[in-house]
Amino acid sequence: MLYYLLYPLHATYSAFNVFRYITFRAAMAALMALLISFILGPYLIRALSAMQIGQPIRDDGPASHAAKAGTPTMGGVLIILALMIATVMLADVANLYIAVVLFVTVGFGTIGFVDDFLKLSRKNSRGLSARMKLVLQFAVALAGVAILYRQPAYSSVLGVPFFKNIRPDLGLWYIPFAALVIVGASNAVNLTDGLDGLAIGPVMTAAGTYAFITYLTGNKTFADYLQIPYVAGVGELSVFCAAVVASGLGFLWFNTYPAQMFMGDVGSLALGAALGIVAVTAKNEILLVIVGGVFVIEALSVIFQVVSYKLRRKRVFLMAPIHHHYELKGWPEPQIIVRFWIVSIICALVALSTLKLR
Repeated sequence: MLYYLLYPLHATYSAFNVFRYITFRAAMAALMALLISFILGPYLIRALSAMQIGQPIRDDGPASHAAKAGTPTMGGVLIILALMIATVMLADVANLYIAVVLFVTVGFGTIGFVDDFLKLSRKNSRGLSARMKLVLQFAVALAGVAILYRQPAYSSVLGVPFFKNIRPDLGLWYIPFAALVIVGASNAVNLTDGLDGLAIGPVMTAAGTYAFITYLTGNKTFADYLQIPYVAGVGELSVFCAAVVASGLGFLWFNTYPAQMFMGDVGSLALGAALGIVAVTAKNEILLVIVGGVFVIEALSVIFQVVSYKLRRKRVFLMAPIHHHYELKGWPEPQIIVRFWIVSIICALVALSTLKLR
């Protein structure tokens, strides 16, 4: 909104010409999202505490987590609210990519909200059934991808990191593939959200990485130089990604160990889907495997654990996801969190290096 209100004034006051630049609006969106998070965070914590919206703890989780029972949850509402306001105020909301990304993010956030609400109302850790959750997630993801696919300039060709000449065209199969990327990213972040601040750190790193990638992808000169797909208009997503980083940072102020509130499924499902749809929109879908390396490791640890137990009746890890394995090995929670953050930064640097190594 501010973009439409203030940029036209540049004809009279040249200072307002700065709103023309994506980099400036991305920075302003980040500051706005951070400020909103800092202001509303304490009010949200008090409101959630007053309504007794406390986190139910799984019976099969680490015993040390019992002390966290009752910590206000659904704090992801703060993240979504901050990034939505900042994006709507400073991005070009007429841009189709912005509209689709917001639709998918809010859609997955709504699914997470319902899941959290059911857990709280039932006073246990069981919300929506896994099948129902997946059906709803794929419905939202397929709708978002279908809108993108119908655009004349949108391509079903995949870019493969490190290989500039390998570019498979999936045709109509691109729609289910892209939907799988979004749903997979959403659930991988959800699995990672098990310790105070563990998930939000890699989310911020990944969002910051894609803020850079979307800017390059939306700039024909840079895209041609780096030999990456050029998608006209997708650079506007840098504003959204910057808002994700800052709203996550604001949330981390209250979520850092020991957490004053948890994000809940409303936050983890929405943020994971946001990363997925941004990767799809920027035509760097496969790169998300590297950027979100921590999320991939967490998801694979669960898959390996389940498959191993079903086939061999033996566990690979002491407990899955893998961050619980290290808890049971005696690693202090803050140590696990920070080390996973470090791994996420390394993954981001490797991902960025692929832009040149093609």
